[in-house]
Amino acid sequence: MSKVHKLRNRFLVAALFAMLLASAPMPAHAASKEIIELQTQVQQLLDMVQRLQSTLDGRFGVLQHLVEQAADNANQMTVTVNALQQKINTQSEAGNGKLDAVSGQVQSLNDSVDELKSRIAKLDKSVQDLQAQLQNIQSPPAGVTPAGAVPAGGPASPATGLPGGVPATVQIPPLQETYQAGVRDYNAARYDVAAGEFQDVLHYYPLDDLAGTAQFYLGEIAYRQQNYTDAIKAYNAVLEGFSGNPKAPAAQLRKGLALLQMNKKEAGIHELRLLVQRHPQTPEAAQARAKLNGLGIRISAR
Repeated sequence: MSKVHKLRNRFLVAALFAMLLASAPMPAHAASKEIIELQTQVQQLLDMVQRLQSTLDGRFGVLQHLVEQAADNANQMTVTVNALQQKINTQSEAGNGKLDAVSGQVQSLNDSVDELKSRIAKLDKSVQDLQAQLQNIQSPPAGVTPAGAVPAGGPASPATGLPGGVPATVQIPPLQETYQAGVRDYNAARYDVAAGEFQDVLHYYPLDDLAGTAQFYLGEIAYRQQNYTDAIKAYNAVLEGFSGNPKAPAAQLRKGLALLQMNKKEAGIHELRLLVQRHPQTPEAAQARAKLNGLGIRISAR
């Protein structure tokens, strides 16, 4: 390109020099044949310069158009590549989200099956215990006189109602009164007394809904006493044997928090995630999300 500019400049200089010569005043006798030929050559040179200028202008225009077209193509290619990259990223994020959701559903299904097995085993044990209790009621131990019967060894003792001071059979405590007493003692921080009352509810009424709640309070007592190992065992008993109990979400939340207190971070996070998946609309799930977000794990509200 620089050679073309130099050539054009030289032609322009020669043309200007020739024009100056042609326009300079000369004597009439100097208008010889050589001057005429020189003027002719100068005119030819000027014509060549004009044609060269026209050719260069045309080529410059084509080159400029090609440069602009290449720039437009590059811009379009950049936009296309950016859009494709964004689409790939979106599809990748969506794929990862679906994979996480499917993994969570599979894990939740496995956990539900395990809970169902544990609950069936719990129910089977409860039925066996209930059958044993019924057999004990129907067949009292030797030496115990049924109510209203006259003992074979003579009249009943006025103090005990049984011959020879034989102790009476254990009285089953009433359900509601025992449970309410346990709640009162728990709120009053009389944890040992409350634990005994909740244990009575579990022992004598294992199939009642309050049994699951009593089991949860046993976990709460252990948690307040910072006995996180026993607390987790109690919460597991709620989740495995009383998964339909209203306290099940709270049990899973407290289990996750207990694991975090024991520096078992991964296990605690796992429990809090399960809580959000199983009971997403509960207040406990909201607490679990807040705790996970505080740990740097983003869990959006559903």
